[in-house]
Amino acid sequence: MKFTLTGALLAATALTSAPAFADEVIFAHGANPGNPRYAAAEMFADLVPACTGGETTVNVAASATMGNDVEMLTSVAGGVIQMSANSQGPLAQIVPEAGMLGLPFLFEDLPTVWSVLDGEVGDMLDAKAQNAGLKILTFWDNGIRHVSHTSKNVPTPADLEGMQIRTPSDETTIAAFEALGASPAPLAWSELPTALQSGVFEGQENPLTNIYSAKLHEITPYITLTGHKYESTPVVASMVWWSGLDEATQACIEGAAEQAGWYQRGLSLSQGKSLRETMEAEGATFAEVEDRQAFIDATAGVYDQYEGDYGDLIGALREATQ
Repeated sequence: MKFTLTGALLAATALTSAPAFADEVIFAHGANPGNPRYAAAEMFADLVPACTGGETTVNVAASATMGNDVEMLTSVAGGVIQMSANSQGPLAQIVPEAGMLGLPFLFEDLPTVWSVLDGEVGDMLDAKAQNAGLKILTFWDNGIRHVSHTSKNVPTPADLEGMQIRTPSDETTIAAFEALGASPAPLAWSELPTALQSGVFEGQENPLTNIYSAKLHEITPYITLTGHKYESTPVVASMVWWSGLDEATQACIEGAAEQAGWYQRGLSLSQGKSLRETMEAEGATFAEVEDRQAFIDATAGVYDQYEGDYGDLIGALREATQ
């Protein structure tokens, strides 16, 4: 997959020889109404004209109308569209260091994540991304993730044995579920409901906000609060386009993305706390893990897989989360 995406990025870049005009920004994402990402994108679209005096407008392309996350990321890197609120897994295919944010049980809570992403780690990932044609403006939130299943809760690692589970296209997520004895496979977010309904997968993993906004709790009503990993929503811009903007417009767009991001993060945090009651009222059955340490121990080997290539970053992440 990494090779395929890299090739696609090169092809898209070759098709684009000049920066896009700054007067209209296409801002693509894959979320549906009711998701914090959707709401923040609408807010971003209101903020940009305000700080550019109406000279720049934002056309939000929501609900994967511009393709799945990989396709949107390819289009942004090639300058075909200007911006995307994307996903950590696809970004990690061209900036592998971004995948280390998803190591299992790395983060305890969202405020800890935000302090890490808004510091040196975020700056480092942005520098890496720019070499691949992407400018990371900020990191929105994609939550701490939990497992939902069609027919049972999974409070122990043994309950995941052999489970056919959909994951994003993220190597660390796949490695974690393999370590837990499951059978993970990546699939585009937009295709997930149909795959669950048809029985291709027994379940999936996502934050409660995503599960609820996509109505996945109606298909997989057994939700176990595993808290097994975190995923960000990197807000990326095309370097082809970004480098053609004046400093004032850059400052406006980056500031608007950050302001909308704090709104999105707040929604993610509050919904993550309130949605359990709402989903239970709609028929979902929740369970806590019986022994968190058993999950941590079972996935410890995932860190070893990446220590050789990213040991310094993993060490910095572990230190920053203490």
